Amino acid sequence: MGPYRNMYDDVLVPVDDSEPASAVLDHVADLASWADATIHLLFVADTGRHSVTVVENDVVDGLVRKGHTVVEDVRERLQAPGVEFETDVVQGTPSSTIVEYADRYGHDLIVMSTHGRTGVTRYLRGSVSEAVVRHASVPVLTVRTQPDERLRFPYDDVLIPTDGSAGATRAARHGVALAESLDATVHVLSILEEEWLDRDGESTTEPGEGQGETATDAVEAVIAAAEPRGVTTTQYVDCGDPADVIRDRIDAVDADVVVMGTTGRRGTDRVLLGSVAERTVRDVPVPVLTLGETE
Repeated sequence: MGPYRNMYDDVLVPVDDSEPASAVLDHVADLASWADATIHLLFVADTGRHSVTVVENDVVDGLVRKGHTVVEDVRERLQAPGVEFETDVVQGTPSSTIVEYADRYGHDLIVMSTHGRTGVTRYLRGSVSEAVVRHASVPVLTVRTQPDERLRFPYDDVLIPTDGSAGATRAARHGVALAESLDATVHVLSILEEEWLDRDGESTTEPGEGQGETATDAVEAVIAAAEPRGVTTTQYVDCGDPADVIRDRIDAVDADVVVMGTTGRRGTDRVLLGSVAERTVRDVPVPVLTLGETE
């Protein structure tokens, strides 16, 4: 392993009352064991719902009791040699509470499953995980619990999409450090979006002008940062819908993880809200590590 094995010290793992998939728990345990990190299991008793806040306290107390049962059950299933565990149950609105909790206690990674079975809270089924991705000030590793999800650790191939923006560059630095620590290959990808293509799929800008030059520069900047650190790299400039291109490139390079920023050149509304980062988190068959603007 590379020289930055302990790049994560405190890993926050929010859980709800849906039963976590064993493969996801194994993945978390493998990552924490490699990083020599403590796993913090957090259950947020969802007291932000109107149906809860207007009833008697015994309902809230019941949610808290349920939370203690959940975290202890997960802790028993998540046993891993040499890995330390802590558990906590708090009350609040899940997404904002998770983000605030990570900030308050200095966690340096949040790991979230993006799909849970139907249950009482079900707050990890998508909207909460996407809100955490959008607002967290620390990296968020999202893992889908779908049949096509590929969970392999250590990561051998890291895909880093970039558009050269400040947010993408910040994520790329993190991805390069992760790859160095794992002796992994970095695959750098920049994308010419469809609106810059004509009907035949050709770029509407000449080489050296506009988007084509920007995409090439974005890739080369990541390569220039990775190579002095001894990280093996490949580079691609592809055309098409960004989320689709990312998925295709995952398959082409057999990527184990995607590392990407949540904002880009067009700002939060274009890149995140219902678009590239959220679609990638929701749709691709490997874990996605996202970094927000304040990371």
